[in-house]
Amino acid sequence: MTDFTMSVDADGVATITWDTIGKSMNVMNQQGFEDLDALVGKALADDAVKGIIITSGKEGSFAGGMDLNIIAKMKESAGDDPARGLFEGVMDMHAVLRRIERAGMDPKTNKGGKPIAAALPGTALGIGLEIPLACHRIFAADNPKAKIGLPEILVGIFPGAGGTTRLSRKLGAMGASPLLLEGKLNDPKKAKAAGVVDEVVPADELLSAAKAWVLSEPKIVKPWDEKGYKMPGGAPYHPAGFMTFVGASAMVNGKTQGVYPAAKALLSAVYEGALVPFDTAIKIEARWFTNVLMNPSSSAMIRSLFINKEALEKGANRPEAPDQRVKKVGIIGAGMMGAGIALVSALAGIQVVLIDSTQEAADKGKSYTTAHLDKGIARKKATEDKKEAVLGLINATTDYAALDGCDLIVEAVFEDVGVKAEVTKNVQAVTGPDCIFATNTSTLPITELAKASADPEKFIGIHFFSPVDKMLLVEIIKGKETGPVAVAKALDYVRQIKKTPIVVNDERFFYANRCIIPYINEGIRMVKEGVEPALIENAAKLVGMPLGPLQLVDETSVDLGVKIAKATKAAMGDAYPDGEVDEVLFWMFEQERLGRKSNAGFYAYDEKGKRQGLWEGLAAQYPVADEQPDLTTVQHRLLFAQVLEAVRALEEGVLEDIREGDVGAILGWGFAPWSGGPFSWLDIIGAPYAAERCDQLTAEFGERFKTPALLREMAEKSQDFYKRFGTAAKAA
Repeated sequence: MTDFTMSVDADGVATITWDTIGKSMNVMNQQGFEDLDALVGKALADDAVKGIIITSGKEGSFAGGMDLNIIAKMKESAGDDPARGLFEGVMDMHAVLRRIERAGMDPKTNKGGKPIAAALPGTALGIGLEIPLACHRIFAADNPKAKIGLPEILVGIFPGAGGTTRLSRKLGAMGASPLLLEGKLNDPKKAKAAGVVDEVVPADELLSAAKAWVLSEPKIVKPWDEKGYKMPGGAPYHPAGFMTFVGASAMVNGKTQGVYPAAKALLSAVYEGALVPFDTAIKIEARWFTNVLMNPSSSAMIRSLFINKEALEKGANRPEAPDQRVKKVGIIGAGMMGAGIALVSALAGIQVVLIDSTQEAADKGKSYTTAHLDKGIARKKATEDKKEAVLGLINATTDYAALDGCDLIVEAVFEDVGVKAEVTKNVQAVTGPDCIFATNTSTLPITELAKASADPEKFIGIHFFSPVDKMLLVEIIKGKETGPVAVAKALDYVRQIKKTPIVVNDERFFYANRCIIPYINEGIRMVKEGVEPALIENAAKLVGMPLGPLQLVDETSVDLGVKIAKATKAAMGDAYPDGEVDEVLFWMFEQERLGRKSNAGFYAYDEKGKRQGLWEGLAAQYPVADEQPDLTTVQHRLLFAQVLEAVRALEEGVLEDIREGDVGAILGWGFAPWSGGPFSWLDIIGAPYAAERCDQLTAEFGERFKTPALLREMAEKSQDFYKRFGTAAKAA
């Protein structure tokens, strides 16, 4: 069995069809490259064949990319010299695509050769676009749902099978930059406008259009293989090109703060490749690609943002249970969270009952979906028909009787145990015995809330992050009595609404909030100590955090922080550790500087709500010390504050799988994506160093940095988290 097959028609056109066995979308593997190469070689050697079409056997898509496990196999095959194995493996891929590109042409005269067209029925990503870029013409079906692009940069690598070199030579560095450096994806028409694909045709004419072109005896030599080729927009030594590369370098460093190796390597590959002939350029690309693949940051990003994320989305930790896909969901509370949950549910084709105490409030919640779809229509990403269909799925009401027939309830009312208990009882008076009840809470214990339920086994926490429609992570929390069907229901639902789930056990703040709160607190604590606020904020960004801790407080609101602090202190009593933090936070609250929502917080804002820089009044209350800590110390305080909580969560059994710990950290609160997540970061720096650094931080700053017993043990044994826990990370 092979993923590639070939047929030759009576007109002498060979059609090579890619149809990966057992996959809904084509994915390239090692054998696939060999099979594709063999078929292309056979067609080029056959005198009866006039040209070739490469297409897909999958409806609506060409290919989803590369099986990244290939990279691991390349490393393994080289034994003690993994870099050599990677470079040679990548050059083998280049050779296959170069043979497609040259198509039998005479190397000196560029004469002869057979035209090769790519016919894309739909989505073409990564290697799924790099293969077409090596062909002589790219035809794409007019499929508005299709996504075409090179998203590799988003998982810590860059297009390494010629995509970087070919696209920059086809479009110029400026034209290629959004596609390469940002991983921008386009539908077919926009891809044609950008110059990525050559023709967009009706889906039912795709193969006939490609065939007509193949038989038209077209010129097939690529511009970069002809004498006198000049890069669009100018090469680096050209005045215009020089400015492009200067600007690109500034943009990359501005956006990445220099912590993402793939972005710098990509830029180097384009810059250096533009100075030499094509065949040398792809060797340069391969060397930089190998450099990135050997960087532990890229390996960690690939593992967390591709392999592990995909595994979790496919139900890696789903308990055995029948299909639990949701048909009808009831959402109680039509505020910001409830409205967002209603939107993503309806977009997934699920019937929604949206309930609030007044019809006005319920209608307002539904209007959130209206506004979202209106924006989509304005951007031509939605239609009036789609808007009507989606809104038709949402029943905004005050009547609990409308919940009849719901198989899932998501409660999103005020964060109060009594209020939630009343809602639980009101709901269960209407719903059937098989209905799963989920509470959307960020802080309240699930086991405690489940006491109000008639059947705690069918009670679970589903913690959405705000804004619901934009945040990719959903935290599923098991109470002490939560049963497997409830977990399966929650996982299947999250998959339906196209989010990434993590499953954790019930403990104060669950996983995400227990890790992010110490990060915020450490930043505020440093303000109290006299650390320059700008140093705190920039240290966070320079280590890869999307927001500094002070800005994060402003975004989430100071009064929320005060509320959480008071509740935590009430629960912990004398063991409460954050009195110094509260002093600053409560003072800000008294000054009515509540954050972005009040246009006044740790930052100053103009009348339109635009951030104007850190608030000068902060220094008047908490003067900046004459002697400031070094950058690394500030960064380590901010990072270890989060990472140690992740280790404790694993140690205590809140986390059951380190994959969920890493993926959840990146998607939930933006933990330094370059690191692959807290556990990947600890593996990068090594447990012995981590424990040693914790001891130093503890001696200088206090017990909150005390090395957890698990980390201490691993340091003594020189263990890695991923080697010790693998895919089933039970701390016990």
